[in-house]
Amino acid sequence: MQMYLETVLAREDSIKEVQLFDLGDTFLGRYKSIFHKIFAETRALTIRRESWGWLLGVIGSAGFYGAYAWVVFDTVSGRLTLGDMTMYLLVFKQGQAAVAAMLTAISGMYEDNLYLSNLYEYLEQDTLLEPGHRTEGDKPGDGIRFIDVSFAYPGANKPALTDINLHLSPGQSLALVGENGSGKTTLIKLMTRLYKPTQGQILLDGTNLQEWSVEALRKRVGVIFQDFVRYQLQVGENIGAGDVEHFNDQERWHKSAEKGQAAPFIKDMPQGYQTQLGRWFQDGQELSGGQWQKVALSRAFMREGADLLVLDEPTAAMDAQAEADIFAQFQSYARDKMAILISHRFSTVRYADHIVVMEHGQILERGDHTSLVAENGRYAHLFNLQAEGYR
Repeated sequence: MQMYLETVLAREDSIKEVQLFDLGDTFLGRYKSIFHKIFAETRALTIRRESWGWLLGVIGSAGFYGAYAWVVFDTVSGRLTLGDMTMYLLVFKQGQAAVAAMLTAISGMYEDNLYLSNLYEYLEQDTLLEPGHRTEGDKPGDGIRFIDVSFAYPGANKPALTDINLHLSPGQSLALVGENGSGKTTLIKLMTRLYKPTQGQILLDGTNLQEWSVEALRKRVGVIFQDFVRYQLQVGENIGAGDVEHFNDQERWHKSAEKGQAAPFIKDMPQGYQTQLGRWFQDGQELSGGQWQKVALSRAFMREGADLLVLDEPTAAMDAQAEADIFAQFQSYARDKMAILISHRFSTVRYADHIVVMEHGQILERGDHTSLVAENGRYAHLFNLQAEGYR
């Protein structure tokens, strides 16, 4: 479990959820608890073992110095004519051993220092400061705005987003459509402040995201990413990860599972919400892709105070009936909230209030389903291409 928690906290494929859901302190606390338990057991074993070693060392030293005293006594008494030579030889050999041990220790210190130099170099790197402190915007109810936003990932030659302008008000839904790599998920990462725009600004309720307190901002966001994390934890804890303040709130687990359509199959599991998931640990249960996706959806519903809901390919592994049920539930839940949906399935996209078609990091088309089909552009082509398979 220690190794697993370290993996979750350190790997790039899970770090965005750890940051967004503020799971760092919770998982680190569990890691420390395990460490202290193992350390206490190891310390007891070490003390017991080293106590015997110390006792035997004292006996050995007493024997050595007793023999040393005997040689000196006999030399003084004149009973050993070669005593001086023997004594000085032994002392010299021991001096040699001491010098050799000292040089070995110095060598080890030098080698350790090489590793510490790498560590200090890493720790001295600049980190992004989170200066924001705002907990509410200048224009409550204005929603989220993108104003001339461009962004390029560090070290990338091409921008991932270019001149993005969007506005989404509470009670409205927005669908993002486009090929893989068109910048849809990157836009979400900027909105949740996992990255900072290279140019332009993003406003929430009239205030720049950079001025918002990260904690206050992320409490307002419920999100499921396409590459959501499959935590090797209990089912309930997998759901509870969506709101660290209610991580162990079983009542909230049940409510969120109902909204995410995960409750029916969880009830059939051996230990219900206490069932261990994954294969890292004994008796761990593996789920199907669709079931994992429902657990991740339930995780997004944990934040009852969130007024910005983001679903990135939330039903890709689900059957048609499950998908229909999920979106019926989602539309009811998000009626007075801002909802953003990323999907390649036009059966769900068409019901969004606003649809944005993205290509190569830019907005190619925007409108509702009817107007975009009438334009007979990129959206209409993709819609007809997918619809053809059902005719």
